[in-house]
Amino acid sequence: MTPKPRARIYCGTTNNLRLLAGKLRRGELVAVPTETVYGLAGNALDARICRKIFAAKGRPLTDPLIVHIHALAQLDQLAVPNAAALALARKFWPGPLTIILPKTDLVPGEVTAGRPSVAVRMPAHPLLRRLLKLCALPLAAPSANPFGYVSPTTARHVRDSLGSKINHILDGGHATIGLESTIVDLRDPQHPRLLRPGAITRAQLQRSLGRPLAGPARKAKPQNQAQLAPGMLHRHYSPRARVVLHDKLTMVDIAPAAARTAWVFQKKPVGRPEKNVFWLDPKGDLKGVANRLFDRLRQLDAAGFRTIHIERAAGDGLAEAINDRLTRAAAH
Repeated sequence: MTPKPRARIYCGTTNNLRLLAGKLRRGELVAVPTETVYGLAGNALDARICRKIFAAKGRPLTDPLIVHIHALAQLDQLAVPNAAALALARKFWPGPLTIILPKTDLVPGEVTAGRPSVAVRMPAHPLLRRLLKLCALPLAAPSANPFGYVSPTTARHVRDSLGSKINHILDGGHATIGLESTIVDLRDPQHPRLLRPGAITRAQLQRSLGRPLAGPARKAKPQNQAQLAPGMLHRHYSPRARVVLHDKLTMVDIAPAAARTAWVFQKKPVGRPEKNVFWLDPKGDLKGVANRLFDRLRQLDAAGFRTIHIERAAGDGLAEAINDRLTRAAAH
Protein backbone atom coordinates (compact mmCIF):
# COMPACT_ATOMS: atom_id res chain seq x y z
CA MET A 1 0.00 0.00 0.00
CA THR A 2 1.33 3.44 -0.94
CA PRO A 3 2.00 5.48 2.22
CA LYS A 4 -0.35 8.40 2.63
CA PRO A 5 1.39 11.77 2.19
CA ARG A 6 1.66 13.46 5.56
CA ALA A 7 3.23 16.76 4.58
CA ARG A 8 1.07 19.79 5.25
CA ILE A 9 0.95 22.56 2.66
CA TYR A 10 0.93 26.07 4.16
CA CYS A 11 -0.20 29.22 2.39
CA GLY A 12 2.09 32.21 2.81
CA THR A 13 0.38 34.10 5.61
CA THR A 14 2.38 36.06 8.14
CA ASN A 15 1.44 33.60 10.90
CA ASN A 16 2.46 30.61 8.79
CA LEU A 17 5.78 32.18 7.88
CA ARG A 18 6.50 32.80 11.56
CA LEU A 19 5.51 29.24 12.37
CA LEU A 20 7.77 27.78 9.67
CA ALA A 21 10.65 30.06 10.64
CA GLY A 22 10.41 28.65 14.14
CA LYS A 23 10.46 25.10 12.82
CA LEU A 24 13.59 25.86 10.79
CA ARG A 25 15.30 27.32 13.87
CA ARG A 26 14.40 24.14 15.79
CA GLY A 27 16.05 21.93 13.18
CA GLU A 28 13.11 20.82 11.05
CA LEU A 29 13.03 20.74 7.26
CA VAL A 30 10.64 22.89 5.22
CA ALA A 31 10.06 22.68 1.47
CA VAL A 32 10.11 26.22 0.13
CA PRO A 33 9.25 28.00 -3.12
CA THR A 34 11.90 29.80 -5.11
CA GLU A 35 11.64 31.53 -8.47
CA THR A 36 13.55 28.59 -10.00
CA VAL A 37 12.17 25.36 -8.48
CA TYR A 38 11.00 24.30 -5.01
CA GLY A 39 13.78 23.53 -2.51
CA LEU A 40 14.05 21.41 0.63
CA ALA A 41 15.42 23.81 3.22
CA GLY A 42 17.26 23.37 6.49
CA ASN A 43 19.81 25.23 8.60
CA ALA A 44 22.95 25.33 6.44
CA LEU A 45 25.22 25.79 9.49
CA ASP A 46 24.15 22.55 11.23
CA ALA A 47 25.73 19.38 9.83
CA ARG A 48 23.10 17.13 11.45
CA ILE A 49 20.25 19.00 9.81
CA CYS A 50 22.00 18.97 6.45
CA ARG A 51 22.33 15.19 6.70
CA LYS A 52 18.54 15.08 7.17
CA ILE A 53 18.17 16.84 3.80
CA PHE A 54 20.35 14.23 2.11
CA ALA A 55 18.42 11.40 3.78
CA ALA A 56 14.99 12.75 2.79
CA LYS A 57 16.03 13.09 -0.85
CA GLY A 58 18.14 9.93 -1.05
CA ARG A 59 20.91 12.24 -2.22
CA PRO A 60 24.57 11.14 -2.08
CA LEU A 61 26.80 13.16 0.23
CA THR A 62 29.09 13.74 -2.76
CA ASP A 63 26.55 16.14 -4.32
CA PRO A 64 26.86 19.54 -2.59
CA LEU A 65 24.04 21.85 -1.53
CA ILE A 66 23.35 25.47 -2.41
CA VAL A 67 23.15 27.88 0.54
CA HIS A 68 20.45 30.57 0.32
CA ILE A 69 20.87 33.94 2.00
CA HIS A 70 18.66 36.98 2.53
CA ALA A 71 21.19 39.81 2.43
CA LEU A 72 24.57 40.42 0.81
CA ALA A 73 26.06 41.05 4.26
CA GLN A 74 25.67 37.31 4.98
CA LEU A 75 28.03 36.34 2.17
CA ASP A 76 31.18 37.09 4.20
CA GLN A 77 30.02 34.64 6.90
CA LEU A 78 29.94 31.77 4.42
CA ALA A 79 32.46 32.53 1.69
CA VAL A 80 35.52 34.53 0.72
CA PRO A 81 34.19 36.85 -2.00
CA ASN A 82 36.25 38.64 -4.63
CA ALA A 83 35.51 41.74 -6.71
CA ALA A 84 34.05 39.74 -9.62
CA ALA A 85 31.69 37.82 -7.32
CA LEU A 86 30.52 41.00 -5.63
CA ALA A 87 29.90 42.65 -9.00
CA LEU A 88 27.70 39.76 -10.12
CA ALA A 89 25.92 39.62 -6.77
CA ARG A 90 25.09 43.33 -6.88
CA LYS A 91 23.79 43.02 -10.44
CA PHE A 92 21.86 39.73 -10.33
CA TRP A 93 20.88 39.19 -6.68
CA PRO A 94 18.20 38.62 -5.60
CA GLY A 95 17.82 36.25 -8.54
CA PRO A 96 18.56 32.88 -10.12
CA LEU A 97 22.35 33.00 -9.91
CA THR A 98 24.53 30.76 -7.73
CA ILE A 99 28.18 31.67 -7.16
CA ILE A 100 30.91 29.19 -6.17
CA LEU A 101 33.56 30.68 -3.84
CA PRO A 102 36.07 29.48 -1.23
CA LYS A 103 34.16 28.66 1.95
CA THR A 104 34.67 29.80 5.53
CA ASP A 105 35.01 27.44 8.49
CA LEU A 106 31.41 28.23 9.45
CA VAL A 107 30.09 26.04 6.62
CA PRO A 108 30.05 22.31 7.47
CA GLY A 109 31.63 19.84 5.07
CA GLU A 110 28.27 18.13 4.55
CA VAL A 111 27.10 21.21 2.62
CA THR A 112 30.11 21.24 0.29
CA ALA A 113 30.75 17.49 -0.26
CA GLY A 114 33.91 17.99 1.75
CA ARG A 115 35.34 20.49 -0.72
CA PRO A 116 36.80 23.87 0.36
CA SER A 117 34.26 25.82 -1.73
CA VAL A 118 30.61 26.71 -1.23
CA ALA A 119 27.70 27.52 -3.55
CA VAL A 120 25.68 30.59 -2.48
CA ARG A 121 22.71 32.44 -3.91
CA MET A 122 20.17 35.05 -2.85
CA PRO A 123 16.71 33.97 -4.07
CA ALA A 124 14.13 36.40 -5.39
CA HIS A 125 10.87 34.68 -4.36
CA PRO A 126 9.14 37.08 -1.93
CA LEU A 127 7.87 34.37 0.44
CA LEU A 128 11.25 32.71 0.73
CA ARG A 129 12.92 36.07 1.27
CA ARG A 130 10.52 36.80 4.13
CA LEU A 131 11.13 33.33 5.58
CA LEU A 132 14.92 33.74 5.38
CA LYS A 133 14.67 37.06 7.21
CA LEU A 134 12.36 35.66 9.89
CA CYS A 135 14.42 32.57 10.65
CA ALA A 136 17.70 34.55 10.50
CA LEU A 137 19.58 31.54 9.14
CA PRO A 138 21.26 30.71 5.85
CA LEU A 139 19.32 27.79 4.41
CA ALA A 140 20.71 24.86 2.46
CA ALA A 141 18.03 24.01 -0.08
CA PRO A 142 18.47 21.53 -2.94
CA SER A 143 15.46 20.77 -5.11
CA ALA A 144 12.63 19.21 -3.09
CA ASN A 145 12.38 15.88 -4.91
CA PRO A 146 13.94 12.42 -4.80
CA PHE A 147 17.52 12.63 -6.00
CA GLY A 148 17.87 12.51 -9.78
CA TYR A 149 14.16 12.89 -10.52
CA VAL A 150 12.43 15.80 -12.24
CA SER A 151 12.60 18.96 -10.13
CA PRO A 152 9.36 20.27 -8.56
CA THR A 153 7.81 23.54 -9.68
CA THR A 154 4.67 23.43 -7.49
CA ALA A 155 3.89 22.56 -3.88
CA ARG A 156 1.81 19.63 -5.13
CA HIS A 157 4.84 18.22 -6.95
CA VAL A 158 6.73 18.27 -3.65
CA ARG A 159 3.96 16.50 -1.75
CA ASP A 160 3.53 13.90 -4.49
CA SER A 161 7.19 12.86 -4.32
CA LEU A 162 8.37 13.71 -0.79
CA GLY A 163 5.08 13.87 1.13
CA SER A 164 5.92 10.83 3.25
CA LYS A 165 9.44 12.06 4.06
CA ILE A 166 8.81 15.64 5.23
CA ASN A 167 6.18 17.49 7.23
CA HIS A 168 6.05 21.08 5.96
CA ILE A 169 5.65 22.66 2.51
CA LEU A 170 5.29 26.40 1.93
CA ASP A 171 3.13 27.07 -1.12
CA GLY A 172 4.37 29.96 -3.23
CA GLY A 173 2.54 29.11 -6.44
CA HIS A 174 4.10 27.80 -9.63
CA ALA A 175 7.80 28.64 -9.94
CA THR A 176 8.09 31.56 -12.33
CA ILE A 177 11.27 30.33 -14.07
CA GLY A 178 10.95 26.57 -13.77
CA LEU A 179 14.66 25.69 -14.16
CA GLU A 180 17.35 25.61 -11.52
CA SER A 181 19.68 28.56 -11.02
CA THR A 182 22.69 29.40 -13.16
CA ILE A 183 25.90 28.33 -11.42
CA VAL A 184 29.16 30.19 -12.04
CA ASP A 185 32.51 29.22 -10.52
CA LEU A 186 34.39 32.33 -9.37
CA ARG A 187 36.99 30.75 -7.10
CA ASP A 188 39.50 32.12 -9.61
CA PRO A 189 37.96 35.36 -10.93
CA GLN A 190 40.49 35.46 -13.79
CA HIS A 191 39.15 32.13 -15.09
CA PRO A 192 35.38 32.05 -14.47
CA ARG A 193 33.47 28.93 -15.45
CA LEU A 194 29.80 28.35 -16.20
CA LEU A 195 28.96 25.11 -14.42
CA ARG A 196 25.20 25.06 -14.99
CA PRO A 197 23.30 27.29 -17.43
CA GLY A 198 20.07 28.90 -16.29
CA ALA A 199 17.90 31.98 -16.64
CA ILE A 200 20.91 34.24 -16.10
CA THR A 201 22.55 33.51 -19.45
CA ARG A 202 26.14 33.03 -20.52
CA ALA A 203 26.00 36.27 -22.53
CA GLN A 204 24.74 38.28 -19.53
CA LEU A 205 27.53 36.93 -17.32
CA GLN A 206 30.23 37.55 -19.92
CA ARG A 207 29.08 41.13 -20.39
CA SER A 208 29.17 41.74 -16.64
CA LEU A 209 32.53 40.05 -16.10
CA GLY A 210 34.13 41.47 -19.23
CA ARG A 211 35.66 38.12 -20.14
CA PRO A 212 34.57 34.78 -21.66
CA LEU A 213 33.24 31.94 -19.53
CA ALA A 214 34.76 28.49 -19.78
CA GLY A 215 32.52 25.47 -19.26
CA PRO A 216 32.79 22.66 -16.70
CA ALA A 217 35.32 19.88 -17.09
CA ARG A 218 34.48 17.92 -20.22
CA LYS A 219 34.10 14.62 -18.42
CA ALA A 220 31.68 14.61 -15.50
CA LYS A 221 32.94 13.09 -12.28
CA PRO A 222 31.38 9.76 -11.23
CA GLN A 223 28.60 10.03 -8.69
CA ASN A 224 30.80 8.55 -5.94
CA GLN A 225 33.28 11.44 -6.22
CA ALA A 226 32.71 14.88 -4.69
CA GLN A 227 31.09 17.25 -7.18
CA LEU A 228 31.98 20.94 -7.33
CA ALA A 229 28.32 21.98 -7.72
CA PRO A 230 24.87 20.38 -7.94
CA GLY A 231 23.35 19.46 -11.30
CA MET A 232 26.62 18.32 -12.87
CA LEU A 233 26.03 14.56 -13.00
CA HIS A 234 25.75 12.92 -16.41
CA ARG A 235 22.16 11.78 -15.71
CA HIS A 236 19.85 14.08 -13.75
CA TYR A 237 16.39 15.71 -13.87
CA SER A 238 15.11 12.38 -15.25
CA PRO A 239 11.53 11.10 -15.40
CA ARG A 240 10.86 7.39 -15.06
CA ALA A 241 10.06 7.27 -18.77
CA ARG A 242 12.88 6.98 -21.28
CA VAL A 243 13.62 10.36 -22.90
CA VAL A 244 14.68 10.51 -26.57
CA LEU A 245 15.96 13.85 -27.90
CA HIS A 246 15.41 15.21 -31.41
CA ASP A 247 16.83 18.32 -33.02
CA LYS A 248 13.46 18.83 -34.74
CA LEU A 249 10.13 17.00 -34.76
CA THR A 250 7.38 17.16 -37.38
CA MET A 251 3.96 15.59 -37.44
CA VAL A 252 5.32 13.16 -40.03
CA ASP A 253 7.54 11.68 -37.31
CA ILE A 254 4.63 10.80 -35.06
CA ALA A 255 3.58 7.20 -34.58
CA PRO A 256 -0.03 7.52 -33.35
CA ALA A 257 -0.39 3.85 -32.53
CA ALA A 258 2.84 3.59 -30.53
CA ALA A 259 1.79 2.34 -27.12
CA ARG A 260 2.70 4.55 -24.17
CA THR A 261 4.87 6.83 -26.31
CA ALA A 262 4.57 10.62 -26.07
CA TRP A 263 5.82 13.25 -28.53
CA VAL A 264 6.64 16.69 -27.14
CA PHE A 265 7.13 19.76 -29.36
CA GLN A 266 8.59 23.06 -28.26
CA LYS A 267 5.55 24.85 -29.68
CA LYS A 268 2.05 23.75 -30.67
CA PRO A 269 2.31 21.86 -33.97
CA VAL A 270 0.23 22.79 -36.99
CA GLY A 271 -2.64 20.45 -37.74
CA ARG A 272 -4.77 18.20 -35.62
CA PRO A 273 -2.58 16.68 -32.90
CA GLU A 274 -2.92 13.07 -31.83
CA LYS A 275 -3.70 12.16 -28.23
CA ASN A 276 -0.06 11.36 -27.58
CA VAL A 277 1.21 14.72 -28.90
CA PHE A 278 2.07 17.53 -26.48
CA TRP A 279 3.89 20.87 -26.52
CA LEU A 280 5.63 23.11 -24.01
CA ASP A 281 4.51 26.59 -25.09
CA PRO A 282 1.82 27.50 -27.66
CA LYS A 283 4.21 29.81 -29.52
CA GLY A 284 7.50 28.20 -28.52
CA ASP A 285 8.48 31.13 -26.29
CA LEU A 286 11.58 29.98 -24.39
CA LYS A 287 10.43 31.40 -21.05
CA GLY A 288 7.19 29.46 -21.41
CA VAL A 289 9.09 26.32 -22.44
CA ALA A 290 11.36 26.55 -19.39
CA ASN A 291 8.43 27.25 -17.08
CA ARG A 292 6.48 24.17 -18.25
CA LEU A 293 9.23 21.64 -19.00
CA PHE A 294 9.42 19.85 -15.65
CA ASP A 295 5.67 20.01 -15.15
CA ARG A 296 5.16 18.33 -18.54
CA LEU A 297 7.67 15.57 -17.81
CA ARG A 298 5.96 14.82 -14.50
CA GLN A 299 2.55 14.84 -16.17
CA LEU A 300 3.67 12.31 -18.78
CA ASP A 301 5.18 10.08 -16.10
CA ALA A 302 1.93 10.18 -14.14
CA ALA A 303 -0.02 9.29 -17.29
CA GLY A 304 2.02 6.11 -17.70
CA PHE A 305 4.03 6.95 -20.81
CA ARG A 306 7.17 4.84 -21.05
CA THR A 307 8.97 6.76 -23.80
CA ILE A 308 9.04 10.52 -24.35
CA HIS A 309 10.30 11.90 -27.68
CA ILE A 310 11.06 15.59 -27.25
CA GLU A 311 12.56 18.43 -29.29
CA ARG A 312 15.61 20.39 -28.27
CA ALA A 313 15.18 24.14 -27.89
CA ALA A 314 16.53 26.25 -30.76
CA GLY A 315 18.83 29.21 -30.18
CA ASP A 316 21.12 30.24 -27.34
CA GLY A 317 20.55 32.07 -24.06
CA LEU A 318 17.78 30.28 -22.18
CA ALA A 319 17.85 27.52 -24.81
CA GLU A 320 21.25 26.48 -23.44
CA ALA A 321 19.70 25.86 -20.02
CA ILE A 322 16.69 24.00 -21.43
CA ASN A 323 18.90 21.73 -23.53
CA ASP A 324 21.22 21.09 -20.60
CA ARG A 325 18.28 19.71 -18.59
CA LEU A 326 16.98 17.71 -21.57
CA THR A 327 20.39 16.20 -22.28
CA ARG A 328 20.82 15.05 -18.69
CA ALA A 329 17.23 13.77 -18.52
CA ALA A 330 17.88 11.64 -21.62
CA ALA A 331 21.27 10.30 -20.51
CA HIS A 332 21.68 6.61 -19.73
